[in-house]
Amino acid sequence: MRWLEVGDLEDIAVGAAVLGTGGGGDPYIGKLLARGAIEAHGAVRLISLDELADDEEVITCGAMGAPTIVLEKVPSGDEMLMALRHYEAISGKAVTAIMPFEAGGLNSCLPIVLAAQTGLPLVDADGMGRAFPQLEMETFNVYGVPAAPVAMADEKGNLALVETDSAAKAEFMARGICIRMGGQASLVNYAMDGATARRVSVPATVSLAQDIGRVLRQARVDKTARLNALIDFFGTTHYGHAELLGSGKVSDIERKVENGWSVGIVSILPFDSDVPYRIRIQNENLVVERGATVLAVVPDLICVLDIDTAEAIPTERLRYGQRVDILGIRVPPIMRTPGALMVFGPRAFGLTAEYVPLGI
Repeated sequence: MRWLEVGDLEDIAVGAAVLGTGGGGDPYIGKLLARGAIEAHGAVRLISLDELADDEEVITCGAMGAPTIVLEKVPSGDEMLMALRHYEAISGKAVTAIMPFEAGGLNSCLPIVLAAQTGLPLVDADGMGRAFPQLEMETFNVYGVPAAPVAMADEKGNLALVETDSAAKAEFMARGICIRMGGQASLVNYAMDGATARRVSVPATVSLAQDIGRVLRQARVDKTARLNALIDFFGTTHYGHAELLGSGKVSDIERKVENGWSVGIVSILPFDSDVPYRIRIQNENLVVERGATVLAVVPDLICVLDIDTAEAIPTERLRYGQRVDILGIRVPPIMRTPGALMVFGPRAFGLTAEYVPLGI
């Protein structure tokens, strides 16, 4: 166990943006909400999966909606607490531990808010190892944890509960409610005991986000190549591999909100060629291609980084003319099984590309 304090949030937000692969919501907003919660309620206990008791009542949490909407409709910070209390009131169960359902962006920071507000421990793990756009795209779902009930809340205090028999149906129904909540909602779901959490979760992703931020900060202090430091660091983690896929200037962005997601295509023109890299997005970056060559595809991470700072640029903040690096990161083995690829591999997004793990 260790404690997360205000001084840790900057590193976590920087790392969460990398793991968000363009999505997961703006970590800057999440960092501000987490800072306010810790200042008001105190530091948050961060515990490993191994520290969970077998009979712990674990609930996962995060925000749903298009990342672009968060920039205009900033959460109040109380939505997830309302959703948690709604879940407890209807289920009759008292939650004893909280876990993020995804590792990236805003959703790495909002669980810190909830843990501070409740005094409950935050589990150093999640169900995506990155960010994905759909509720069923979780290792929890892959390995047998029911997604429902899903308790939802918005900034106006509106509450909803989705009860259904599949994660895909839970996504479909919750997405419709989210749209009617203004395109952004907070939710809790994937309830499980501690023994199950150890079996189905991607471990150590909160601390991984913090370590990514620390590595980039230290490289800045040492005046060493930040991208190289980041690539070397991933080689020491359970992700195991990262590589530079390309560099260039953002030359075109097609982006719109559709069915509650931010979707589009980003084109990046190399500095020495007129053949662009093209990245398809659905909240997150899904595939990067150059001509007919697929350079990386989900579930591996595709991160667009500022070429000078190596900090990730969320899809909603991409602008024409930005000079960027494209970083690919291989996901951990728990996310590369045949069952996992059925849920969040290329076919799950309607992509024809075959998944070939980076670095293998």
